[in-house]
Amino acid sequence: MAAAMVESGSCFFALALGVSLLKALFINAYHSTDFEVHRNWLAITHSLPVSRWYYENTSEWTLDYPPLFAWFEFSLSNIAQYFDKNMLVVENLNYASPTTILFQRLSVIFTDVLFIYAARECCSCVRDQKGNRDILSRPSFVLAVLLLWNFGLLIVDHIHFQYNGFLFGFLLLSVAKHMQSRHLQGALLFAILLNLKHIYLYVAPAYGVFLLRSYCFTQDNSDGSIRWRSFSLCRLLALGSIVVTVCALSFGPFVAMGQVPQVLSRLFPFKRGLCHAYWAPNVWALYNILDKSLTTLGIGLKLLDETKLPRASMTGGLVQEFQHSVLPSVSPSITLVCTLLSILPAVASIWLRPRGARGFLRCLLLCALGSFMFGWHVHEKAILIAILPLSLLAVESREDAGIFLVLTTTGHYSLFPLLFTPAELPIKFALMLTFTVFSFAALGRIHSGQGSLLRPFEVVYLSGLVAVAVTCELIFPLSPWQQKLPFLPLLVTSVYTSVGVCYSFLRLYASLLRPRQQVHKSKQL
Repeated sequence: MAAAMVESGSCFFALALGVSLLKALFINAYHSTDFEVHRNWLAITHSLPVSRWYYENTSEWTLDYPPLFAWFEFSLSNIAQYFDKNMLVVENLNYASPTTILFQRLSVIFTDVLFIYAARECCSCVRDQKGNRDILSRPSFVLAVLLLWNFGLLIVDHIHFQYNGFLFGFLLLSVAKHMQSRHLQGALLFAILLNLKHIYLYVAPAYGVFLLRSYCFTQDNSDGSIRWRSFSLCRLLALGSIVVTVCALSFGPFVAMGQVPQVLSRLFPFKRGLCHAYWAPNVWALYNILDKSLTTLGIGLKLLDETKLPRASMTGGLVQEFQHSVLPSVSPSITLVCTLLSILPAVASIWLRPRGARGFLRCLLLCALGSFMFGWHVHEKAILIAILPLSLLAVESREDAGIFLVLTTTGHYSLFPLLFTPAELPIKFALMLTFTVFSFAALGRIHSGQGSLLRPFEVVYLSGLVAVAVTCELIFPLSPWQQKLPFLPLLVTSVYTSVGVCYSFLRLYASLLRPRQQVHKSKQL
């Protein structure tokens, strides 16, 4: 047993070290505008008083993350000054000296230590078969690879440039703490995460309902229903004090300065439009293509006057506010209602039929995907909020493994438009192919003897993704269509992957709502 633990620790260390070295190789790779976003935030938090952080607008990339992330940038800026002080000048827009690039890349690599630790904690929560000498059949090892070497996280953070690994460290560590029945620690970590990046509000309903139902109520009736008399006011106050304390530390200075409305206006900029510049593979991508198809048909049949149509309806990008041409335009309030309706059955399920920490994790996934499917101005990178936690279920359940393979393959491919320069083309193909092949092979070995992980039509759909990739990434750029319809690959990518993401969402719901033969008589926390 001791020898197995040592071997497991050595393998994990090797995986972590290997992926860190790989990240170092990407230091001089292409970086997106997000690189300038975070450089500007370093400059703002270092050079200006706190009272001006959320008012500064010299750059178009204004500070729009919660205050704890602003303090995180401030902390980094105190180290950055020893690399290149010019990067901390607010007026130095688009500044990217070699030392600036080195510092920002290294800052992402080093803050990923939290993600590595969280991955280790998650691996300790899955069960390995005793006496299994085949490392590729060990759920803990496979999970370590799926998390540490996740393709999407590598290209989004270490090429495109962001700090998602650092943030996902808080999320995964919080999930691990709940699996270990350390619920106050899990709540604290999630409260910190919300005050670092508010996109994680997507999964807040899962946390709220789970903690209220399975932590504040300490017992169930024999039929699994809630025992109302078991409610613990002390536990509720403990949770409330954690949330209030973290929010007070984060927003307190801005409350004192009367700047909360200004901060909130930065955090929720509804004027950015329904869709991001790169279409996230969600319901609105399908809605957009339907509107485009009806518009084209209407013009062809002389039912619509092309000169009176919104210009953006027939071009790519969908940046800023957007009006549909035929279908009703979608407002933020509509997306909010659709999102709430999409997650309602999931949160109701863990209230009525709590299934322990793994039931909570399944609800978290559905909240993440529901918000991704129906939210306002969703970034395509948000698909990782579902892909990474789903890895934990994939190594334990054959059905979840099949869903994971569909979601991760389509979700990861939907990130391809983020890296559009020719130099990164072989990198993204090689990384995704390697990760995908490993996922299929390792999960297939873990669940061998239990039947195929994929259904026949799922195999056909994923095979079609290969054709889409070859056409959009290799053939189209060399064709005359490149000049006439430059948005076409983006449109095809978004629409095709939307089908896979929608399908995965529905399969996850089916697995959550499926009746169980036995009623849980006690909590499995």
